Amino acid sequence: MLVASACTDTSVVSTTTTKLATSTTTQTPAQTTSTAAPATGSTTTPEPLFEWALAVFPVPAGSRPHDVAPADDGGVWYTAQGSAELGWLDPKTGETRHISLGSGSRPHGVIVGAGGTAWITDSGRNSIIAVDPATYAITEYPLPEDRQDANLNTAAFSADGRLWFTGQSGVYGVLDPATGAMQVFDAPRGRGPYGITATPSGEIYYASLAGSYVGQVAPDGSVTVLVPPTPAQGARRVWSDSQGAIWVSEWNSGQLSRYEPDTETWATWPLPGPQPQAYAVYVDEADFVWVSDFGGNAVHRFDPSTETFDTIELPSNPSNVRQILGRPGEVWLPESAADQLVAVLWPGG
Repeated sequence: MLVASACTDTSVVSTTTTKLATSTTTQTPAQTTSTAAPATGSTTTPEPLFEWALAVFPVPAGSRPHDVAPADDGGVWYTAQGSAELGWLDPKTGETRHISLGSGSRPHGVIVGAGGTAWITDSGRNSIIAVDPATYAITEYPLPEDRQDANLNTAAFSADGRLWFTGQSGVYGVLDPATGAMQVFDAPRGRGPYGITATPSGEIYYASLAGSYVGQVAPDGSVTVLVPPTPAQGARRVWSDSQGAIWVSEWNSGQLSRYEPDTETWATWPLPGPQPQAYAVYVDEADFVWVSDFGGNAVHRFDPSTETFDTIELPSNPSNVRQILGRPGEVWLPESAADQLVAVLWPGG
C-alpha cells in the first residue's frame, strides 16, 4: 500500500492513493418500535413524551463497530475496529461493505469531510486515513516518527478546513488536507485526550479522559484548560450545540455537563439510574443532547429546556455504545459489544 511520508511541523507531503479490495454482505435489518421513551430525570417530563422507533442492523461478526458517521449518500460509515476495516451500511437493505485499512489497523474514529470523504483516526497504524466515497481509494497520513503510539482517537474539522485530532497517549494535532502538513503537540496534563468537537463557528474543543478537563484549542495550537466542577470527573467526549455551548460526557462521575464559552460557566446533571457511566455525547439538530450510558445499558436524550431525560434501553446487553452521531430525524449508535448498529428514529425525520 502506498502512503504519504511522515511530516513534521512545517513539512508538506505528496500523497498517493490506492484502491483496496472490498467485501459485501447483505443482512436484513430487524426493526422494533416504541411510542414513547420511559422518562426519568430531575423534573417531571412534560407531555407529549418523546416518540421514537428503533432500527437494528447487524454487521459482520467480529467487526466490533466503534464509531459511526452518516454518509452523504444516505449510508452510514463505521469503523470496524475488530476486523481492521472501514464499514459502510445501506439502511434501506441492510447491505454492508468493508474496506481493508491495512496490516495492523485499529480504526477508532470516523467523520465525514468535504466531498463525502471518510476521515479515520487509526490507532493501530498511527495514521490519519482518508477514504474516497466513490472509489474506496485510501490516502494515509502517518504521524511523524517521533510521535509513535499516539493512540489516536477522534477528529474534527476547524473553520479553516484543517483536521484536528486527539491521541490518548497525551497528544493532539492538526492535519492540513490541502497540503499534507501535520503538527503534533503535547497535551496539558499528559495522557488523556479523547473526544473532540467543532462549534458552528469552527472552534475546536477536546476532552481529556485521564486529565479530567476540556481543552479549548486556538488556531496556533495553544490550549486553554477548562475544568468541569466535579473533581476527577473523567471528561470523555464533547459535542457542541448550535449556540456553541460545549456538552461533556463524564465517564467517572456519570454526569452530563455543559460549558458556556460566552459566560465561562458550567452546569452539571447526573444521568438517571444507580450507577451511570457516561461515554458518548452528541447534540442533534434540535439541540437535544444524547448520552450513552454503559452502567444503564441505555442511551439518554436530555432536553436542556426542561432539564429532563428520556431513557431508551438498548437492544443488546451489553451494548457498549462508544460514540453517537446523527442526521436530521436519526441518531446512530454502534453497539460494539454486539456487532450491530442501532438507529433511533422519530416522526418528521
